[in-house]
Amino acid sequence: MELLVVIRAVSMGFVLLCVSGLWVLPTEGAGRESFSRNSSSSSRPRSVNVGALFTYDSFIGRAAKPAFMAAIDDVNADQSILRRTKLNIVFHDSNCSGFVGTMGALQVMENKVVAAIGPQYSGIGHIISYVANELHVPLLSFAATDPTLSSLQFPYFLRTTQNDYFQMNSIADFVSYFRWREVVAIFVDDEYGRNGISVLGDALAKKRAKISYKAAFTPGADNSSITDVLASVNLMESRIFVVHVNPDSGLNIFSAAKSLGMMGSGYVWIATDWLLTALDSVETMDPKTMDLLQGVVAFRHYIPESNNKRRFKGRWKNLRSKESSGGADGFNSYAMYAYDTVWLVARALEVFFSDGNTVTFSSDPNLRKTNDSNIKLSALNVFNEGERFLQVIHEMNYTGLTGQIEFDSEKNRKNPAYDILNINNRGPQRVGYWSNHTGFSVEPPETLYSKPPNTSAEHQRLNGIIWPGEVTKPPRGWAFPDNGEPLKIGVPHRVSYKNYVSKDNNSLGVKGYCIDIFEAAIQLIPYPVPRTYIVYGDGRRNPSYDNLISEVAANNFDVAVGDVTIVTNRTKFVDFTQPFMESGLVVVAPVKGAKSSPWSFLKPFTVEMWAVTGAFFLFVGAIIWILEHRFNEEFRGPPRRQIITVFWFSFSTMFFSQRENTVSTLGRFVLLIWLFVVLIINSSYTASLTSILTVQQLTSRIEGMDSLIASNEPIGVQDGAFAYKYLVNELNIPPSRIISLKDEEEYLSALQLGPRAGGVAAIVDKFPYIKALLSNSNCKFRTVGPEFTRTGWGFAFQRDSPLAVDMSTAILQLSDEGKLENIRKKWLTYSHECSMQIADTENYQITVQSFWGLFLICGIVWFIVLTLFCWKVIWQCQRLRTEEEGDEVRASEEASSSRAGRSLRAASFKDLIRVVDKRETEIKEMLKLKSSKKLKASQSSGETPLENSLDT
Repeated sequence: MELLVVIRAVSMGFVLLCVSGLWVLPTEGAGRESFSRNSSSSSRPRSVNVGALFTYDSFIGRAAKPAFMAAIDDVNADQSILRRTKLNIVFHDSNCSGFVGTMGALQVMENKVVAAIGPQYSGIGHIISYVANELHVPLLSFAATDPTLSSLQFPYFLRTTQNDYFQMNSIADFVSYFRWREVVAIFVDDEYGRNGISVLGDALAKKRAKISYKAAFTPGADNSSITDVLASVNLMESRIFVVHVNPDSGLNIFSAAKSLGMMGSGYVWIATDWLLTALDSVETMDPKTMDLLQGVVAFRHYIPESNNKRRFKGRWKNLRSKESSGGADGFNSYAMYAYDTVWLVARALEVFFSDGNTVTFSSDPNLRKTNDSNIKLSALNVFNEGERFLQVIHEMNYTGLTGQIEFDSEKNRKNPAYDILNINNRGPQRVGYWSNHTGFSVEPPETLYSKPPNTSAEHQRLNGIIWPGEVTKPPRGWAFPDNGEPLKIGVPHRVSYKNYVSKDNNSLGVKGYCIDIFEAAIQLIPYPVPRTYIVYGDGRRNPSYDNLISEVAANNFDVAVGDVTIVTNRTKFVDFTQPFMESGLVVVAPVKGAKSSPWSFLKPFTVEMWAVTGAFFLFVGAIIWILEHRFNEEFRGPPRRQIITVFWFSFSTMFFSQRENTVSTLGRFVLLIWLFVVLIINSSYTASLTSILTVQQLTSRIEGMDSLIASNEPIGVQDGAFAYKYLVNELNIPPSRIISLKDEEEYLSALQLGPRAGGVAAIVDKFPYIKALLSNSNCKFRTVGPEFTRTGWGFAFQRDSPLAVDMSTAILQLSDEGKLENIRKKWLTYSHECSMQIADTENYQITVQSFWGLFLICGIVWFIVLTLFCWKVIWQCQRLRTEEEGDEVRASEEASSSRAGRSLRAASFKDLIRVVDKRETEIKEMLKLKSSKKLKASQSSGETPLENSLDT
């Protein structure tokens, strides 16, 4: 708050100083109209003054003044607006000067204006806004687009044109649309330029892009100064230029760029709305100027087509000829904004008066203190109803020449939109529109407002653009600077595993697997990349790769090429390409042959598999006994014999040597299914046992990283690699346990000595290195445990380097074409390769999970078969009981009902067991005998009535 008070005091002091010298500047306009103070709130004044402050001799001013005059005439001629009140406009020429503009604002305010229209320039707007705040006069600007003017600091400032906040967001969307990441901002160094570019930087940051360089020049800079600025810009990598300057001198930038060769292919020029304002303001554009702007993309405030707009453009030539005897200037959008601003004030006054308000002014108590001075600031009056009038203006909602005039809570025009135009041989050609509702589209924004907002990337559309140099393909957006410096590539000077990267006397100065991949990727990039390789390290020990990455981050190297592992901490400082090789950490330890076990024949199956298989053998024997007991004499006899038969039959099926024959249909079906299962089990057992007995079994007392951590024995790591920090920082291993080893000889020697003789228990290193190490060790060592990190090797570039993206694309292309594999075979093919992992017998064991499908099928079949068998036995038992109950019906009538029920249930279970135990032939004979007896009884009972009838 104190800062605001200081700023306000300084500004008012500046105003006081200015007024002392230019208090009586002439004023052009309708003159001073005195306001009669009427106590009646319902009466309207005869006239109302409105101020207008802008630069007459400018592209915007030459279009604005005729528009103001036309609007005043139209308002005063319209009987539906301000019926008994005349609207006067008081003009003042700011002459592109903050000093003169401030004086003009004070002189305008002397005329007791209810609103001030202007200023044209944002810099003047900041100063005048303090005056508007003090006198409570709404300040309506039709051309000042500086986003900071909409801040809470200036409550009486209202913008009737578009805010540059939205234009800068549209440019950021344009940059993101073509996937560019860096731009160079060229701007005029005043409030308008600085604040607009500041907003552009914020908007680009949201799109993960940035302004890589800000090139500013003073207002009114000459061609020599502009050329110097552009020459420094041309040394930058980015070729995306955003030009945000004033329309009156902006074309000089492209003239200087043309002379420097910066308007050719590979360059992108994006101009804000100033360029189209300059082009639209000239009826006939010079062909040389159009040739100068070939390929430029420009933004312009979007104004919907309407009948009112077309009629106004038709009146324009006559309107302009009244103001200037010279040639008529062309039509631009600011003329319509100026026209609409006057009408906005008029309509707001109509609402203001209709609500019973009146116009009154009073002295500012803060200015009475200057009565003793020669500076007559007390002539400035406060608009008493200014706050209410500002509220009325803010709430207005109607359609003007520029479209729907409606303001949001931040006093910006609603539904901001821009034309995107591409300048070519035929002049500016529209390639699309931008709005904050839907982003880019090829349809007018007003047709999309009825639809839900959608700014997703897949819905963004623009027509084709012809870029500088008549190129139709979007430029990549960057190039190597024109300062003669090649790409500085840092290469680690290794003393071990030199087939990956090492120093050499060839033309490059280095060689190796990583160098070949980098060179192959460079060849796929569609532009030349000058480069030089710089060896990093002393050649006595492997350099620290973290230090190498720090050199890249510090801009000492542009890129690090080598076996650089992509880890999280490093990605905070540099950008990595797509990995070209997988590289996780593994543990390698000494191994020895495992002793043969007398119980090796049990290893093919797990304990669970043995238990389930044995149980199924017993089940199938019991089921076969149940099904064959009534049919097959081999499954009958004393209980002891039957139990032995079941066990013998069950386990003899393992070798397909069962002696007993199956005669029942259900029994044969069950046996067929079971023999198929036994065949698969036997085959699997044989294969697993063969693998266990024939593959050499190796063991190590270090089983993996967990056992290595728990052992408290020394661990070897490669000198300079990231494994040291990983073990210390991530796994909390004491640094005293970690021993750095220089080369392969030290690795092998330390492993052979072991921890007791001054060596190490194991080595932790990256997978590619371990593969090379094992090939040179006669397979005396093996990796133990799984790979416990998943990383890869990549090339490290400086942050936000566009070359990193192109190199990643090239690496993927090498992989798709099989060239990565060819390079690997060239450098990483070993004459003697060992099996990397220790063979574990558990890998050959067969578990229940491998056979649960077969066991499930067997269970289902057995259940169905037993169900059919039980149903048949119950049916036979029921038939036999029915016959017996018919013979004993009389005897059963003499017994009690309860006793009979219990005896029947007991007899029923006994009969069932008796039927199961009988032979199938006996059951069939019993049923046949019962059926014949029933038939004879039926025949005898049928003859008796016939004979009686004959006797009668």
